[in-house]
Amino acid sequence: MQNYLQELNDVQRQAVTTTEGPVLVVAGPGSGKTRVLTFRIAYLIEQGVLPWQILSLTFTNKSAREMKERIAKVVGDKANQVWAGTFHSTFAKILRVEAEKIGYPSNFTIYDTTDTKSLIKTIIKDLNLNPEKYNVNAVYSRISSAKSNLITPKLYPDMQELMTADKASQRPHIHEIYKTYTARCKKAGAMDFDDLLFQLYYLFHSNPDNVLEKYRKKFQYILVDEFQDTNYLQYAILKKLALYEGSKLNVCAVGDDAQSIYAFRGATVENILDLEKDFKGLQTFKLEQNYRSTDHIVQAANATILFNKKQIRKKIWSDKGVGHKIKVIKALSDTEEGKRVADAIVEQKNRHHLSNSDIAILYRTNAQSRVFEEYLRRYNIHYQVFGGTSFYQRKEVKDLIAYLRLTVNQKDEEALKRVINYPKRGIGKTTLEKLSKFANESDQTLWDCLDQLQVPARTQGLLKNFKLLINTFTQRSTTSDAYELATYIARQSGIIKVLKADTTVEGLSRLENVTSLLDGIKEFVENDEVIEGTEQSDKSLSTYLQNIALHTSLDEEDTGNYVTLMSSHSAKGLEFKSVFVVGLEETLFPSFMSMNSMSAIEEERRLFYVSITRAEELLTLTFASSRYRHGKTVYSEPSRFLSEIPLDHVESNFNIGQPTTSNVAPRARVTGGFKKKRTEAVLSINPADFNPSPSSSIEEGMRVLHLKFGEGEVIKIDGARDKRVATINFNQIDNPERRLMLKFAKLQIL
Repeated sequence: MQNYLQELNDVQRQAVTTTEGPVLVVAGPGSGKTRVLTFRIAYLIEQGVLPWQILSLTFTNKSAREMKERIAKVVGDKANQVWAGTFHSTFAKILRVEAEKIGYPSNFTIYDTTDTKSLIKTIIKDLNLNPEKYNVNAVYSRISSAKSNLITPKLYPDMQELMTADKASQRPHIHEIYKTYTARCKKAGAMDFDDLLFQLYYLFHSNPDNVLEKYRKKFQYILVDEFQDTNYLQYAILKKLALYEGSKLNVCAVGDDAQSIYAFRGATVENILDLEKDFKGLQTFKLEQNYRSTDHIVQAANATILFNKKQIRKKIWSDKGVGHKIKVIKALSDTEEGKRVADAIVEQKNRHHLSNSDIAILYRTNAQSRVFEEYLRRYNIHYQVFGGTSFYQRKEVKDLIAYLRLTVNQKDEEALKRVINYPKRGIGKTTLEKLSKFANESDQTLWDCLDQLQVPARTQGLLKNFKLLINTFTQRSTTSDAYELATYIARQSGIIKVLKADTTVEGLSRLENVTSLLDGIKEFVENDEVIEGTEQSDKSLSTYLQNIALHTSLDEEDTGNYVTLMSSHSAKGLEFKSVFVVGLEETLFPSFMSMNSMSAIEEERRLFYVSITRAEELLTLTFASSRYRHGKTVYSEPSRFLSEIPLDHVESNFNIGQPTTSNVAPRARVTGGFKKKRTEAVLSINPADFNPSPSSSIEEGMRVLHLKFGEGEVIKIDGARDKRVATINFNQIDNPERRLMLKFAKLQIL
């Protein structure tokens, strides 16, 4: 038996060596799932499977790199021939080869979010729609959601539920924007991130006998990491590849339903919960030993997640010792919460000899970081907030990349519009608008129209010179590698000259960013990774642009010694010796948007589970009795998740109540340590039986039912129409009367 197999525990070893048939590896937090995944691939290769017959799909480029590095330690250079990458990067690779079969050029541009929103904004203007009602972000989200659910522009108008929702939101023409957006992308030879999945599915669906069959034969073994985060479309593609008559179904899904926290991005937890329905004979291996956290933390996580009804049952355990109890801190205000956390960090650094990099502060929303930043600055504690502008979103970086994109693909209209007058060359907004109008009316690209537009001779000369400049870059691309070409473009375009002319600190920083981009291109060129099936690497500008288009902020690395501040969503997959989960209050964590939905509350609980299992040794949970929001002090109730943790795992500065067995509407009661303890009715309302009455029907004197507050009497109603506010007595000892806006209250008349 190979030496590396001896590093695995019994269940891990079974998951690695069971190679035939469908397999589900349920991997609890800190259970070594990456080791299982990489060793499984290494084991397949050692058993004689050709590396390029293995498809391994991940969610970050960093995960794919780490996987290849680990496989290489066992099987050597063969690791580079495994098809390991993110869904998007892997599918982009296939589309580069097959794109012409669905009407796209092989060198299609990949639009990032900024490009996509810019194009949508242009279309909204072209269609004479109100930009305030047709918010770009809302329209973008709608189109993205449609693609993720395999709804084409042609099919969209037939989806009654979508059309009704669009009319209700006063955006009835979204389907027209979607149709125009799709046509513009195709004309520009461009795909957005969603298209890399959507168009691949269409490619497989429309070419079953040649393209789909080709890749079915190619990928004999398919592995999917973080399977709980897959969406409907990703799963549909997987089934296209793996579920067909005569297939061997050698699919291995690795994930943890308890860590499914991306429903807002379209992730479908049912994919992992119901996997056996599609893949008959599924063998399941549960990785339940946690190698990360001490016992108090692990047992608290086990107890909390048990409150979720929809789950794959497992019991995580640890042999790292009992460890420190979980500290729960109640603060009177969010300001005091910030101070208490900073004080605790200083204490932990002194008592436990922790470095800044050992510590993380996790919050439900990014806006919560402000107060913690203030106190960390006061205490001179170095920190870094994650979730800000990434390197590739900085203006000067995007400007140079736009030149590079246009050099590779002259149909790329978003790139052309970005740089046609940068550095300034006298081609103004009016000329660009005329150019866009002429291109639309003549059904041509902006590039094709540059030397056709009827404008004054001077402007014609400027447009022709710009076209000549880009053509010069394109010609050089045939003889230069990516770094040589990019350096030439940076200088000849005038970008370097403009940045050097700005001698301010900000100007120097911008120049450093461009220099850093060029350094990255050079590193790409000097990387000696070999492409599967060849003896040479692809160092073209086109390949480089594909790589960075798929780059995410989570893939960036920084080795500085700082306290990490980030949202709980961003923390998934990370670990720290000490973790502070802050803002644990009802309507904050869990979010107010989850209050009336069992599935949403369960997702919030999974997010809490992910948050606390980031901690290795020390876990601190905090909440504030009041919080400053929108210029007003708002009083808060402790999160139900606090009382779901058994008392024998906790030490706190207040009394924690017992958990409720109800899962959705009522909050789990946590008393605040006041002389007069708060008591609320513990409800057992089934949301499925709850039927809200029309808000216009509710009048004074009526008895009503609310999912959270229970039964009450309407005492008074103020305001008119959609601004009606009801004062309702819910017969609670503490704060019995509540004022609710009827438009949003969701009350059932009794």
